[in-house]
Amino acid sequence: MSTSTSPAAMLLRRLRRLSWGSTAIQLFILTVVTFGLLAPLACHRLLHSYFYLRHWHLNQMSQEFLQQSLKEGEAALHYFEELPSANGSVPIVWQATPRPWLVITIITVDRQPGFHYVLQVVSQFHRLLQQCGPQCEGHQLFLCNVERSVSHFDAKLLSKYVPVANRYEGTEDDYGDDPSTNSFEKEKQDYVYCLESSLQTYNPDYVLMVEDDAVPEEQIFPVLEHLLRARFSEPHLRDALYLKLYHPERLQHYINPEPMRILEWVGVGMLLGPLLTWIYMRFASRPGFSWPVMLFFSLYSMGLVELVGRHYFLELRRLSPSLYSVVPASECCTPAMLFPAPAARRTLTYLSQVYCHKGFGKDMALYSLLRAKGERAYVVEPNLVKHIGLFSSLRYNFHPSLL
Repeated sequence: MSTSTSPAAMLLRRLRRLSWGSTAIQLFILTVVTFGLLAPLACHRLLHSYFYLRHWHLNQMSQEFLQQSLKEGEAALHYFEELPSANGSVPIVWQATPRPWLVITIITVDRQPGFHYVLQVVSQFHRLLQQCGPQCEGHQLFLCNVERSVSHFDAKLLSKYVPVANRYEGTEDDYGDDPSTNSFEKEKQDYVYCLESSLQTYNPDYVLMVEDDAVPEEQIFPVLEHLLRARFSEPHLRDALYLKLYHPERLQHYINPEPMRILEWVGVGMLLGPLLTWIYMRFASRPGFSWPVMLFFSLYSMGLVELVGRHYFLELRRLSPSLYSVVPASECCTPAMLFPAPAARRTLTYLSQVYCHKGFGKDMALYSLLRAKGERAYVVEPNLVKHIGLFSSLRYNFHPSLL
């Protein structure tokens, strides 16, 4: 007597034939364990990762960041209070003679008291210049105070140690009488004033415009030396309008409207895919080479790098100045911008022709000029400054946050 096999029994028999050693099952388990367990556990506190648990960590991390910034502001204040005064004549940071190669202009306004942002920036530049030694003898620090009131304590303190240009000292500016001049246009005019003052005062080869909440990274001077003396001798870089030293980490993912990153992303897959395939084949004792497995690991590595955060993998480039990349710039933002002197003069002319307003700040104005004037600009990766200011000089922010 024969009995018909039910569909459930047939399915059970087929499942039993499947081995846990099957390549497809192994790769499926690897995917689930990586993206469903290991990566979320390892990256849930990484601020710029897709696995970051914002609702769990953001408020606490923001408060910790503010507390740390307060401590560093106090440390910077003590740093200058204990530094011998130069009485404004010969700065503690040596003067480049007869003409500096690079002027580092820090633009400052009086913002949130207690954090001493500009003191943090200048003290770090001072330390790095001292560590740099003779290689940085052609570098000059220059402070540009664009605060309209006379209450900028930090700028007064710094005037004992570095040269200072005060835009509003002893003058009456139209901004005070013309309510139609908005804060975005004023910021642009301040920027123009500081860039022009840097050129007129020192006539340098390069001007580095730094906002007062952008602290330089340890590698900034070796990297700039390499970029400007080696990489920017190349024809396609030589005539650039500017080089950005900072781009917000939250905008550094591969999934962004910047084609060069897509090529880099594919390159990551082409590099790691074959490597991970070889490791898998070796440890799984699989003979030969499998193109489907290599395709899997290429996509696997691309997904992992994107979800963990491209920003964190860019940090590997800090191992050597030659590993830093230079790619076409996008519109946001301007914490640190390097201008060759001829390009700086062109920039002054260009900015005088545009009017800034809400939704069209100076960063967007500079970016819009690239296409309008047929210019090129670039950004260096990873960043060469850290943005520490959670309090904007343009907008009131009663609840500062890291994101």
